[in-house]
Amino acid sequence: MRVLIYSHDTFGLGHLRRSRAIAHALVATCPGARAVIVSGSPVVDRYAFAPGVQAVRLPPVTKLPDGSYASGDTSSLADTIALRKTALSRTAETFRPNVVIVDKEPAGFHGEMLPVLEREAARGTKLVLGLRDVLDEADRLAPEWERKGAVEAMDRFYDEIWVYGLGRIHEPLAGLALAPDLARRIGDRLIYTGYLRRDLPEARADRSEPAMADHPFLLVTPGGGGDGAGLIDWVIAAYEADPAIPLPCLIAFGPFLDPAIREGFDRRIAALGQRVAAITFDSEIEFLMRKAAGVVAMGGYNTFCEILSFDRPAVLVPRTEPRREQAIRALAAERLGLVRVLMEEDGRAPQRMAEALRALPAQPAPSRVVVPGLLDGLDAVAHRMRHLGCQEAEAPRRAMS
Repeated sequence: MRVLIYSHDTFGLGHLRRSRAIAHALVATCPGARAVIVSGSPVVDRYAFAPGVQAVRLPPVTKLPDGSYASGDTSSLADTIALRKTALSRTAETFRPNVVIVDKEPAGFHGEMLPVLEREAARGTKLVLGLRDVLDEADRLAPEWERKGAVEAMDRFYDEIWVYGLGRIHEPLAGLALAPDLARRIGDRLIYTGYLRRDLPEARADRSEPAMADHPFLLVTPGGGGDGAGLIDWVIAAYEADPAIPLPCLIAFGPFLDPAIREGFDRRIAALGQRVAAITFDSEIEFLMRKAAGVVAMGGYNTFCEILSFDRPAVLVPRTEPRREQAIRALAAERLGLVRVLMEEDGRAPQRMAEALRALPAQPAPSRVVVPGLLDGLDAVAHRMRHLGCQEAEAPRRAMS
């Protein structure tokens, strides 16, 4: 079985880390399987991949504060997209996958996956769209997907649509105004897998950890860090305002935190002595997550899966711009009793965060709440993959264009 996974990665680490978890699970559970992840992440080379999993790096693009995009180098965006299309087509032609999994974007970034989808559909390759549990609020998602032709691509090409979550927490497509026939066709292909459980990776031979990790500590992680400055500032301010917070904290800045902002944080952290420490990035952050007495995070998909998998008490501070994805996920999880949420719109007083940090180690772990199927995602994905691998001769279920 040969599985091609497309991960557009224009911002942060989420798409790459989700694709990597899926690829590792597939090669572990399907003997002889191979997976190629085609990713636009600029840090893909900093991750280790299991035997049978290979990564191909696309020319990167960056997301600007206004929501638009630019090339990751001096090329024009149009030239970069053309290079990405060529790389995608060449990889698919060389690898000749049995199954293609597209992460989140039905047509790819700026439609770059459409030529591959056309060709692979004609070959009879099984095509899967993988969606995280939350995309965005419907009033934001609907116009975005209409502009991108996402619903049309979803209907035309995909044999199955996997949602890496549970419907009782969120239904990512429920707010789209679909015609009845289209809604039925999409619904027939929709499969909720549960969240993607994370395990400890095989540690690198040269792995080292901060001394703070040898004793009880709180872990603060804003994921990639590109939009995490507000969370980091709030946590540091809490330690500055309250010298009696019982546990120290370790902040993982993330590789995309602005260097000038980081310099300011470093100066403030130095003034706090041994109470706060920081690292730039840990590609094996699962080890720190497992050790931490509690986690403070923004509530991105992968961090949420890790909090559940390692059963850590957590405080989530979700971002609300340019998407409300994190807030929707965090608030739904809080209603179930899985986490505690602090919304910045309710006030950023340092003492408010300090109180949450004080209470965090004694906060109930997520496992105190029984949610059937919560972490069954990787098992469900492996099951569906075996099903698809045995159905290669079956006529496609795609709607005719």
